Amino acid sequence: MKCTNKGLSLVAILLITVSCLTGCFGGATAAKYSVSSFSSDSKERLVYPTYASDLCVVNSDINNSDSSITEKVSAGLFDLTNKETLYAQNVNERVMPASLTKVMTAYVALKYGSLEQVLVAGPDVYVNEAGAQKIGLKEGDRMTLDQALHILLIYSANDVANLIATNISGSIDDFVELMNQEARAIGATNSHFENPHGLTSDEHYVTAYDMYLIFNAAMQYDTFSETINMNTYTTSYLDSTGASKDVDIKNTNAYLAGNQQAPNGVTVIGGKTGTTNAAGHCLILLARDTAGNPYIAVIMRDTDSGTLYADMSELLKEIVN
Repeated sequence: MKCTNKGLSLVAILLITVSCLTGCFGGATAAKYSVSSFSSDSKERLVYPTYASDLCVVNSDINNSDSSITEKVSAGLFDLTNKETLYAQNVNERVMPASLTKVMTAYVALKYGSLEQVLVAGPDVYVNEAGAQKIGLKEGDRMTLDQALHILLIYSANDVANLIATNISGSIDDFVELMNQEARAIGATNSHFENPHGLTSDEHYVTAYDMYLIFNAAMQYDTFSETINMNTYTTSYLDSTGASKDVDIKNTNAYLAGNQQAPNGVTVIGGKTGTTNAAGHCLILLARDTAGNPYIAVIMRDTDSGTLYADMSELLKEIVN
């Protein structure tokens, strides 16, 4: 299904309606800097208000003896309707989050920035780590925060994370300080961030439970909930000479890409992937059951992509068991 600006308008109407009924979503608006479009193979757009002041809590493991989820991973499944933890395994152990970090980056950017704000790449935009995902930004390139957030969450570009950080706070260090401040404010007190992208750093860590808190907080912004549901995104930004540069990206989430199938009775709405050698393979998702009730599922430090999605599908089965 091809979604155009008309489709976005319909989504906006839906979000406004949901917001009026629940009071849960924030009031982010659409960027006007350039025309963007996205496509999705799904037949409907599903966005759920999930942020609430009363949260799921967990102090120890909660698992099903029949579950075959890999023992060493950190995993959690949270019922947002009943505020109940359905599954928990190592959820309070500190682990490296890889690009799940970008959920926190998006949350801070949405809280302190404006979607129409034009971001200009400075000397801190470059990412030199071998194999790091990026779109190749150069000093002087510019795009709106709205564009940057889409590229950050869909494609997981690390240079775009740096772009956001320096433009929101003036420097990467100041932005990271804000990330840690906001993490504490939402109760993610077992987390510590050292960068906005999640590339390996010794004192950069979260817990699976804290990732649930961070993801849940980010869901109060409609831009976040819309973006994690998109499987492709096309836009154009400007380089330092004013020339247009096209971006055409696909989501790194295999459920949205159609390469993985969720269990019967469960629909994956969207989420965020993350992978580094140190962190392993990580994934956090928003899913729903057949009644439309929302859940957050998270798995961290899995061994490989195949095992990650097998474990996540096993975790999602807990929704319908």
